[in-house]
Amino acid sequence: MSNLFSIKNKVIVISGGTGVLGSAIAKYLAQQGAVIVVLGRTALKVERLTDEIKKEGGSAFSAIADVTNEDQLVDIKQQLKNEFGKIDVLINAAGGNMAGAVIMPDQTILDSDVASLRKVIELNYLGTFLPTRTFLPLFLKEKKGTIINISSMSAERPLTRVMGYSSAKAAIDNLTKWLAIEFNRKYGEGMRVNAIAPGFFLTEQNKTLLTDEEGNLTQRGKQIVDNTPMGRFGNPDELFGAAHWLCSDASKFVTGTIIPVDGGFGAYSGV
Repeated sequence: MSNLFSIKNKVIVISGGTGVLGSAIAKYLAQQGAVIVVLGRTALKVERLTDEIKKEGGSAFSAIADVTNEDQLVDIKQQLKNEFGKIDVLINAAGGNMAGAVIMPDQTILDSDVASLRKVIELNYLGTFLPTRTFLPLFLKEKKGTIINISSMSAERPLTRVMGYSSAKAAIDNLTKWLAIEFNRKYGEGMRVNAIAPGFFLTEQNKTLLTDEEGNLTQRGKQIVDNTPMGRFGNPDELFGAAHWLCSDASKFVTGTIIPVDGGFGAYSGV
């Protein structure tokens, strides 16, 4: 592999690292020689993943914090500064949805729950903004590094039901582009901000919506597959290439972009 693509010894912080997609990306990047900082709020899950990475010969560090809690993030920043002195990559993979911010077919917006909507926006938007702002000083010594946000195909094309999630992810796309411009103008060309927009992957959160107990597609799952030209859901390992490329110097002239990894879903008009 060309040195341009090398991520060996890069310190990569990944929030939401214990989820289905986050943990797969964390393990892959560790296999490529990166030092992985798994950031999550559940100590048992974080430590289990870091132990797994270490057993497989990788390098990992546990960081326990809620991405919406600024005080906890400040503590983690100090730990990272003491341990590594700097970081090279921040992957903001923490996010999710909740029932009160979903509008089911037999409901209207009048049934929405503002408290749930607020939590979804805080988790997805503030849960990306706060780690970015808090950890930024760890990039600034060398004025070099990359931030990778996790968006969604529902940001560009709002999906039925997931009102709060779609709105929050649309804000992530906007934030990604805004930060890319801001950082280049204030800190130079070495600071890059991009996002990956996954299509449909089976996760703990959406599995029961898209498949039944026997693993067959639900009506919504069938709708999604029928509107994905590749005719299937994505596999977690199909995010590895985009993540690796954005972490490496192979993408050093790339900033402010949203990279779809969606099996053609975003390109298909349904006709």
